[in-house]
Amino acid sequence: MTRDVATARPRARRVVAALLLAATIVAGLVVSGVLPDGTATDIAGDALYAVAAYLAVVLIAPRLRPLAAGAIAAAWCVAVELFQLTGLPLAWGAQLSPVMLVLGTVFDPRDLVVYVAMIALATAVDAALGKASGPR
Repeated sequence: MTRDVATARPRARRVVAALLLAATIVAGLVVSGVLPDGTATDIAGDALYAVAAYLAVVLIAPRLRPLAAGAIAAAWCVAVELFQLTGLPLAWGAQLSPVMLVLGTVFDPRDLVVYVAMIALATAVDAALGKASGPR
């Protein structure tokens, strides 16, 4: 019994996304919990958050083309960053600290630049890998 390429590739893409997402989350927890606070760790955390958002989109919808996955991930990251302007993530994070890992705390325009740059990179890598492995 042979599998259709259309069903086999999304399954493989989902597995790879899940493994990479797990590794990205671990790296993010190390950056936020172990390394000293500073500009470099803030940027690294933002970069990992953006990559995690991209991988989560691919995990949920592995048939999406990279550009669509990137657009959704970027929209999520921008929405979360703008939501910080309300002050709610900071207040909620004070009550339950894991909320800060998902929603952040305070708005920083630099975060938007890092998110978009990293999602563009993740999108480009995903597209290049897709072309190298043949049609999806």
